[in-house]
Amino acid sequence: MKTSFNELIQSEIPVLVDFFADWCGPCKMLAPILQEVKTELGEQVKIVKIDVDKNQALASQFQVRGVPTMMLFQKGEQKWRQSGVLSKDDLVSIIQQKATTLA
Repeated sequence: MKTSFNELIQSEIPVLVDFFADWCGPCKMLAPILQEVKTELGEQVKIVKIDVDKNQALASQFQVRGVPTMMLFQKGEQKWRQSGVLSKDDLVSIIQQKATTLA
């Protein structure tokens, strides 16, 4: 059974959503950084990549104007949002600060 996006962001575990596009240079720079974040935080966070070209309705729903745009959700609530590339350390710090279960 496929999980819907709305079901996914209801998770108790923080969900970092990366809105990206295949043609986006900064998105390609962000991909290995997200992998490092996942390696460091493991099961403490879910990382989901959403291709804006294939999911235009979802990108529109969340008013994504540029890529990459990252959003952090927990229990359906948007805790944080930012466009652009961040370092692994900055992302880990933001997730730890914004997510209630990690604090």
